[in-house]
Amino acid sequence: MKNLNLVESFQEFKEFKNIDRVTLMNIMEDVFKSVLEKQFGTQENIDVIVNVEKGDLEIYRTREIVENGEVEDPLTQIELSAALKIQDDFEVGEDCSEPVQLEHFGRRAVLAIRQNLVGRLMDLEKDNIFRKYKDREGELFTGEVYQIWKREALILDDEGNELVLPKGEQIPSDYFKKGETVKAVIKEVEMVNNNPRVVLSRTDPRFIERLFENEVPEVFDGLITIKKIVRVPGERAKVAVESYDDRVDPVGACVGMKGSRIHGIVRELKNENIDVINFTNNTPLFIQRALSPAKITRLEIKEETKRVDVFLKPDQVSLAIGKGGFNIRLAGQLTGYEIDVYRDSESDQEDVDLEEFADEIEGWVLDALKAVGFDTAKSVLQVTREDLVKRTDLEEETIDDILRVLRAEFED
Repeated sequence: MKNLNLVESFQEFKEFKNIDRVTLMNIMEDVFKSVLEKQFGTQENIDVIVNVEKGDLEIYRTREIVENGEVEDPLTQIELSAALKIQDDFEVGEDCSEPVQLEHFGRRAVLAIRQNLVGRLMDLEKDNIFRKYKDREGELFTGEVYQIWKREALILDDEGNELVLPKGEQIPSDYFKKGETVKAVIKEVEMVNNNPRVVLSRTDPRFIERLFENEVPEVFDGLITIKKIVRVPGERAKVAVESYDDRVDPVGACVGMKGSRIHGIVRELKNENIDVINFTNNTPLFIQRALSPAKITRLEIKEETKRVDVFLKPDQVSLAIGKGGFNIRLAGQLTGYEIDVYRDSESDQEDVDLEEFADEIEGWVLDALKAVGFDTAKSVLQVTREDLVKRTDLEEETIDDILRVLRAEFED
């Protein structure tokens, strides 16, 4: 039969949407049989042959040949005289296959077939996209920014499928340009009004986990496990890691030599601070590590209320809380405890290393004190002024300044 633009157009459609040849043939056969059933009342004796590669379509209607005037069911039977017009050697009792010319159905029927095919193939494509990305939820995705709107950015994959990166799933300092490559994690896939909606995220904790898998081979291979991630996107994140091999330092492996591995992740996260913490089942120790870089004097855990009172030296309180309160908030989320910070009055009178006064006492003066055996503030204060002058060979004014600074520490 004459080639139809209808079939040729679907060859192009198949290539663009990457629908496999067998599936396309089955859909086209099914659609044509459905239309022919409306024309002839049945599709049992209809054969549709589709050659997608060439764009050929052949339709045959098969009926049983009976004697002239003995046709009981014209849908399944044909008179001998009519059959002989198709082929001159037919006999009664044989099956007569008659080619069906689609253009004889009229323009409206052809358009109906085309619309039906478009609908079926588009539904198939939507279903393919949904299933493809549903299976990839939580995976890292890299795509190209196609369009930027106020509430979301439109990202294209390698096949031209559209994914969305909502504003709420972007890091606050993210700024994208059209054509730029962007990384994100596939957060969720859902059907909205019969259309697949693939939502990406750069704020989801799984995004950091996937980045660690990319940058740290030990994490990818499973030697190091990421136990938990908490974060305030764009500000700070805490990552608890554990190694199943005692020979592997999980924190050192994740950070890398001179921070080489962690730097790539930090850049991708727009300079978000990342604290990598060695996980432990020892709750007090884990809480101490979670509050890093602050150094805890002591803590009191209240299991019944899932709260912990943390006591620190005065100069450590601000470190525990962190800028904007992010450090203590994330430490609480990481450990599962509500953390209350207190200034430890007992620790106020504890000794202080001389290095802590480097901002107020010049380095060469501290070196002179250390040279004669003074390492802490109290070790200096326990010696008389005259003895300090003799032992250190420092000027009296300098000794007076040292004593004033050290006494002020304990008076406060």
